Order: sequence, then structure tokens, then C-alpha cells
Amino acid sequence: MSLEIIDIECNYGSVRVIKKISFTVKSGDFICIFGPNGHGKSTLLKAISGAHPLAGGKILYNGKDISKLPTHKVVQEGIVYVPEEGHLFTEMSVLENLNLGAYNKTAEKRKAENLEFVYELFPRLEERKNQKCGTLSGGERRMVAIGRGLMASPKLLMLDEPSFGLAPKMVKATFDAAVKISKTANISIIIVEQEIKSLMNLADWAYVLKKGKIVLEGDRHSLDYEMVKKVYF
Repeated sequence: MSLEIIDIECNYGSVRVIKKISFTVKSGDFICIFGPNGHGKSTLLKAISGAHPLAGGKILYNGKDISKLPTHKVVQEGIVYVPEEGHLFTEMSVLENLNLGAYNKTAEKRKAENLEFVYELFPRLEERKNQKCGTLSGGERRMVAIGRGLMASPKLLMLDEPSFGLAPKMVKATFDAAVKISKTANISIIIVEQEIKSLMNLADWAYVLKKGKIVLEGDRHSLDYEMVKKVYF
């Protein structure tokens, strides 16, 4: 798996919110993107997923230009975006929500295998598989959203602020699951977060976004919390 982001730009109306961002992601990479609210992090993930149009640059996936592919085609290629909101169907059960992720042909063939992996990551979901999602806690709903993403058989899973609104114990469980996905299933992860301290020591590579630009980058050995905080604030 190889993803190349080359000088991409994105607008909201007449405002440029992403300004010539470039980076690469390879198989099994755990990439973290930090930055204040409103500085382009979520827009970047939406652009990669095909949910937000590019104003410039291009996106190559395994050498193929996917810059103009619609979202469902991007998912079929193996790139899955899990938004901060989760967008679960609250009147449907945990299992029904999970199964919705397995709609493409590749995922359909691996449905049982993927479900087993989801339950291994999040045993609580198996315990609550027949429970309506609307009755779950915030942390449990986040598990379902990530699990549904995994049901689509991704080669790259993008998580948008998965720690938002969660208790510290659930934040740790969520980040631990993301690392396990990356290292045991060889699924590349891009995780957008404001929770710097918890992720600094987990990232293979980290980027800091400010005003739509990458202003700092490095691996966990070359960056530390104080460096990132100084740029961040």
C-alpha cells in the first residue's frame, strides 16, 4: 500500500483551507496529524476519502490517481474514513451497523473474518451485538464506528478525532486498538487528533498542521511534546 499526497489544496467557498500539503503513507504506517481546531485536519481526511474536492494537487494510491474518484470508489480501493461524529444508525443493532460496512465485493467475501477481528479488538461489541446503538455509551459508539470501518476491509483507515468526548480510560483503549490495527493487521492508520501527549510515543511519523500548512513533522524519536506544543499554541 502506498499513498502519495502531492501539493494538495482545498477550499471552502473562497477560503483556502489546505495549502500545498504533501506526504506519503506506506503499509502498516501509524501517522498522526495534530493541530488546532479549524486549521484543516478534518478537511484533509475528507479530501483523501473523496468527500471534499481538491482545488489543486493530486492523490496517488498505489500509483493510481484517485484525486477525482467519488467516495464509494475510494472505499472500494481500500481507503476508509471514520468521521468524528461516527454517523451510526441509532435504531439499528451493533451487528447491523457493523454489517453495513461490508457492502463492497472484497469486504463481502471477508465479512466473517473481519467481524471476528472487530470482536477481538472490541469484545464489548460482541457482548452487545444485538443492542441498539442509540443505547450505547460514547466509547462504545466510537468502537462501533471504527469496527464498521474495518468491516470494509481497508488497507488505509483514517480516524478523525476518535478520542473526542471520551473518558481517559476509553481514550487509551481506542488508541491501543488503533496501534493493534496498524501493527497486527498491517492496515495503515492516519489519525487526526488534538490529544498530543497520548499519541506522541505511538506515531511512526507525526505532522502538525497550522492554517492549512504542515509546519512541523518528524518521527517519535525526533519530536517531543514541548516542540509540538510550542508550534501548536
